Amino acid sequence: MRVLMFGWEFPPHISGGLGTACYGLIKGMNHHNQEVIFVVPKLWGDEEDLADFVNASDVTINYREKKFKNIWKNLTYLEVSSFLVPYLGPEEYQKFTDYAIHDRTDVDESIFTNKYEFSGKYGKNLMEEVSRYALVGAQIAKDRQDFDIIHAHDWLAFPAGIAAKEMSGKPLVVHVHATEYDRSGESVNQPVYDIEKAGMQAADHVVAVSHLTRNIIIRKYGIPGHKVSVLHNAVLDASIIKSEYQKKVPEKIVTFLGRITFQKGPEYFVEAAKKVIDRDPNVRFVMAGSGDLLNKMIQRVAELRMASRFHFTGFLKGKDVDHMYAISDVYVMPSVSEPFGIAPLEAVRHNTPVIISKQSGVAEVLVNAIKVDFWDVDAMADAIFALLHYDGISRMFKELGSDELKKLKWEHVAAKLITVYEKTIAQQS
Repeated sequence: MRVLMFGWEFPPHISGGLGTACYGLIKGMNHHNQEVIFVVPKLWGDEEDLADFVNASDVTINYREKKFKNIWKNLTYLEVSSFLVPYLGPEEYQKFTDYAIHDRTDVDESIFTNKYEFSGKYGKNLMEEVSRYALVGAQIAKDRQDFDIIHAHDWLAFPAGIAAKEMSGKPLVVHVHATEYDRSGESVNQPVYDIEKAGMQAADHVVAVSHLTRNIIIRKYGIPGHKVSVLHNAVLDASIIKSEYQKKVPEKIVTFLGRITFQKGPEYFVEAAKKVIDRDPNVRFVMAGSGDLLNKMIQRVAELRMASRFHFTGFLKGKDVDHMYAISDVYVMPSVSEPFGIAPLEAVRHNTPVIISKQSGVAEVLVNAIKVDFWDVDAMADAIFALLHYDGISRMFKELGSDELKKLKWEHVAAKLITVYEKTIAQQS
């Protein structure tokens, strides 16, 4: 089988879990000898040779053709507040209050060229890039007929998947890694929601990363349940990492590692930290990451007078992430709404016991972790205190967690995805 797949990022140039999931999935597909044409807005030249990569910035579009004009006519783009976009660094959290929505009914050569250089970033022109990426998707589908099915990851790539389906007539699978309700709660950004819904409606099948996400898709987007399958994420390597990196302080360390945004629930981590420190001042808390709530969290830590026991590292990547896991005695993910959440699995790989919110998809597959409601800071604090002070409990979660990882392999996920492909193709024919 040959799959035309649209994504927005690919390792090593990633800003979050989306690129990592695409990487794992393609490795799993390779394990089963499946071929993937993977399209991204911008290639950097140092990607691992796992697929037939297509750089959208190199594709020339014949926009004079009627089909392209019709696709462009149906697209809208806007300058959107960057804080609504997933996986952003602090420098990108600049608010834009004027939303400009353009419904173009023609193709203006002064605005649209036959080749477009994508930034590959999450900036203020993101929606414009999403729309142009859709035209690239249509052109690739027209030029390359050597694929059996189309697969689009998250809303950024949904318009490209829809355009490719319109151009080729091939079936479309959309993969939902997160929804606008996860990112923004009930205060959704309407244009982003509309793109998500349009992608799910146009798709022949929808893949969700958890039952939690599947329920949101059905309830909030009105997609029939029979059309939505669940494929949990996995880990690239299930082996336990034995790091030689040593922490430089004698105290126990409790870590939050992720985007400091509404979705990740950092404020609940801060409040739980205060309750633990009141019981045992010889504990250090670390918030590793960046996001639009960073300044608010720093201010709250100061108000609670625990700055000497609470540390902010900023955004970490590569070996710095491994080092942070290695020196942590407890990892906490208090997400308000987490479609899946790969970070706890990485913590388990570093032999670090984890506390996760019940409102996360990873809670569906990670049995040997302490699970609390994100809002229950008392339960969170009690769990942290127990893991820090009762060695037997901590040792049990470490031992059982390592066994659990062995079941979570990307080749297993890919095998289930291939079955979804085969059923979707069969239903269309």
